[in-house]
Amino acid sequence: MADENTMENATGPAVGFAPDEIDPTAPTRAARLKWVIVVDGGLPAGRAVNAAACVAAATSAAVGGLLGDDAVDGGGLVHPGLPWAGCSVLVADAAALRAVRAKAASSAGCFVADMPAAAQHTRVYADYLGAMKETPAEDVAYYAVSVVGPRNRVDKIVGRLPLMP
Repeated sequence: MADENTMENATGPAVGFAPDEIDPTAPTRAARLKWVIVVDGGLPAGRAVNAAACVAAATSAAVGGLLGDDAVDGGGLVHPGLPWAGCSVLVADAAALRAVRAKAASSAGCFVADMPAAAQHTRVYADYLGAMKETPAEDVAYYAVSVVGPRNRVDKIVGRLPLMP
């Protein structure tokens, strides 16, 4: 059953901001939910950025209220809304990244999107799906993990991982 801070989706409670929680005038640290993306620090820059962008896309599509209103510049051009509550991009080694994903996935109230390595090693999405189906869960390597959840819980999950340089 959902409370006032969660929404329902086809698979049960979903993580997100209720409309009355969205306050683009408040500092990002005031938001109830925190969003972090943790990337494998051993990846080349291009692969790391790709992995972060992919998990960000999955996250923004799934987490309600994450994106703010569109911005309109002085010339009238519209710029799509960005995360009003912020997003930190952190780095970890492969083992720590796997641990972050496991902790987040088992933590109530957290949304997790991940980028398995197989996604960057295939050029056809159906091939990625097939590769994942054939890979035992304990053998899945991750390039990035996106986590949204209660601020204190996310802080405990990621510990003192450093910001991506």
